[in-house]
Amino acid sequence: MTDLETRPAPPRADALRRAAPALLGFAAVRALGLVALALWSGARGTSAHTLLTARWDALWYTRVAGLGYGYEVRLPNGDVHSNLAFFPLLPWLERLGAAVTPLSYADAGLAVATLASLAAAWGIFAVADRVHGRRAGVCAVLVWAVLPVGIVQSMAYSESLFTALAAWSLYAVLTGRWVTAGALASLAGLTRPVGAAVVAAVWVAAIASFVHDRRAPAADGAPAWRRALGMLLAPLGAAGYVLWVGHHTGKGPLGYLDVQAGWRNGFDGGYAFARFVGDKFTSFPSALAGVGLIVGVVLVVWLYVVCVRQGQPLPLLVYAGVVTALALCASSYFGSKPRLLLPAFPLLLPLAQALARLRTPRSAAILGGVAVASAVYGAFWLNGSGPP
Repeated sequence: MTDLETRPAPPRADALRRAAPALLGFAAVRALGLVALALWSGARGTSAHTLLTARWDALWYTRVAGLGYGYEVRLPNGDVHSNLAFFPLLPWLERLGAAVTPLSYADAGLAVATLASLAAAWGIFAVADRVHGRRAGVCAVLVWAVLPVGIVQSMAYSESLFTALAAWSLYAVLTGRWVTAGALASLAGLTRPVGAAVVAAVWVAAIASFVHDRRAPAADGAPAWRRALGMLLAPLGAAGYVLWVGHHTGKGPLGYLDVQAGWRNGFDGGYAFARFVGDKFTSFPSALAGVGLIVGVVLVVWLYVVCVRQGQPLPLLVYAGVVTALALCASSYFGSKPRLLLPAFPLLLPLAQALARLRTPRSAAILGGVAVASAVYGAFWLNGSGPP
């Protein structure tokens, strides 16, 4: 159903017991991925710990935690990579973790990511369980865990933290807890630029609820002022940081766009990505990669169409649609796109439903095989090009 049908959420203790199989399965998949990474890294003489905590974006986050904002790197081609591009919630948590524990900023970031990944798994289960039932909820968490880029869930990156905040915000919307939904959306907006997707989901769902109230008052049992307050809270995090960057750089409300431009990030409707894919067909070996990219994009779009046809709740469709559009239509580094799609977990619900309809031994065999492949790929990926 695309209309919100709110009903009381289960007590927290019962909810944790209900989610336990999903969380245990998720932990097992992540442990498998880390073991594979440790073995692969050991064989290559590299440090799995460094790959998880002090490479690529993880290093930028720890620099923000340790030095604050204002650090930048000027490249020979004139590009300026400023740490203002990185939203502040993860560095704040890294700084807090380092202040109250013996952990370094990097290890605090890894601890935050580990806890956040479990919170994200629980949130994904809660949403999928509410929409499609417990069995589909368990499968949704496991499908999310075994994604090829699932190793990012165990890195000191912000994807796990963002997904946790997004999933629980969406769950709050589905259960009519509008103030909680708005507060979590605001925190998501302090985590990644794609926090706009959570804000959009809260706003569209609230507006739809107001419209429904005109036909049938008290559609979700929540007072109108709570929905209005949730809408007010939702954009505060993202808007506050973007406006602060504009003030800090002296470039006004759009100053954050200039910061992203220094990283060659922008939104061009997918033109740059299409050119990148097209360039793959200039030679035979790279043409295979081009075919793979096209198949991947078609699969993502097809999953979204299936979500629409299956009548997913409106906030899930809006959230997944915005996350997907921002990932595929941005002109940022193209190798990051699978990682940028990681928070779009509603796209996985059709796959979770299909697995839930299978007998348990068969679905377990499928997920187990994919988990092994994902673990091996994750170890290979981080020891190779890896994510920026």
